[in-house]
Amino acid sequence: MASVCKDVLCRSAVPEDVEPLYQMISGYAERGIMLPRSREVLMRQLELFIVAEVDGEVVGCGSLCKLGDDLVEIRSLGISEGHKGMGIGSKLVEGLIIEARRQRIPKIMALTYEVSFFIKNGFDVVNKEIFPEKVWTDCINCSKQNNCDEIAVLKMLN
Repeated sequence: MASVCKDVLCRSAVPEDVEPLYQMISGYAERGIMLPRSREVLMRQLELFIVAEVDGEVVGCGSLCKLGDDLVEIRSLGISEGHKGMGIGSKLVEGLIIEARRQRIPKIMALTYEVSFFIKNGFDVVNKEIFPEKVWTDCINCSKQNNCDEIAVLKMLN
């Protein structure tokens, strides 16, 4: 069983994080688990990202994308190999939830293959068609649009 990582710093991403973000997201994208992001896009969207750092090394990331006045999506949530199973993903989700609450957004969703992880973090499985904001913003351009195998999860924030 993996040990719990106690010395994890979750913080806002800074320009020096673009390369580790790019490498981590590219690794997931190559496996078809995450949409790719260019370095240029990451630099433009840097304020949307938080990173998890252990001993000065970026080992995880996640971002929030506003889909409407009452809905944000968790995107690009990933943990580097060797750091999975240590609670880092949950710390990132917690940080993203705090940010959604700060923005007074009552609903946070994700499309995922890791349903049990999100359930453990207080999300419920929902029908993805209840998110027309997502469907018309991103899904319309996705190669998996007509054969999407991701599961939608939602957490109501109070």
